[in-house]
Amino acid sequence: MIINGKSIADSIKASLAERISAFPAKYGRSPRLAVLLVGDDPASAKYVHNKEIACERVGIENLTLRLPADTAEQQVLERIAALNSDPSVDGILVQLPLPKHISESRIIASIAPEKDVDGISPANVARLWTERSAVIPGTDPDPKDSFPIPCTPAGCMRLLKEAGINPDGKNAVVLGRSNIVGLPVAKLLLNAGATVTVCHSRTKDLAEITRRADILVAAIGKPRFVTADMVKEGAVVIDVGINVDPASGVLCGDVDFDAVAARAAAVTPVPGGVGPMTICMLMENTAACFLRNVNK
Repeated sequence: MIINGKSIADSIKASLAERISAFPAKYGRSPRLAVLLVGDDPASAKYVHNKEIACERVGIENLTLRLPADTAEQQVLERIAALNSDPSVDGILVQLPLPKHISESRIIASIAPEKDVDGISPANVARLWTERSAVIPGTDPDPKDSFPIPCTPAGCMRLLKEAGINPDGKNAVVLGRSNIVGLPVAKLLLNAGATVTVCHSRTKDLAEITRRADILVAAIGKPRFVTADMVKEGAVVIDVGINVDPASGVLCGDVDFDAVAARAAAVTPVPGGVGPMTICMLMENTAACFLRNVNK
């Protein structure tokens, strides 16, 4: 089975749009997402544009603030402080990476946790690791007591759910230990009842470990790194990687898709797998932040 993230994301967005269409009558307005883009990095600009399109599709009001690359860190902090105190703003997203003279950790820490739609502020990271109650966006229509969790890990878990794959009791292996994907998806898999192993660049006998995985999540940023001999027959493979193949120039994931697809029970493609779900979960997080804001 190829887990079609684009198709699943389209279905979720359609359902979310229907829910949000009722918000103005019930709450007096629609959700509002503020996106802060510092500099003119082409990839970042494309990501922001895709988020604007997604917001329009589901009925979320988008406010994109574009600042020049030489903007001082203090000015960015002041913009965020203004957004934090604005009751009409439900979610705040700072597009990364930031220019080198700006501290990403200070900027992220300055975002109010209740408006942190990326789920990466220190308070939300702490809640993820100290609580077992993290709600995958969109699985609870009125998540008053939930908190934002990182969009890509949430997208991975939602893909598993939509594909009918229950991690409970399974052996899961996560390749990569980043704060954005690897570690949070490992915690979400633990919450779901899986026994989780996190592998990284220092892991010995890597293939021996990955061959024991019922669920394998690849998030290391290396083109086609995961080969068929690293995958157990009948495993579920979630490919988070987005790379450009140095030989062909074609977009590819961390998994050698064709070879692995012949061996795995289910696998996500690149493009069209986890990627569309990341923005989809951002929309769900924004709607959830809105509901908590208007119901507090």
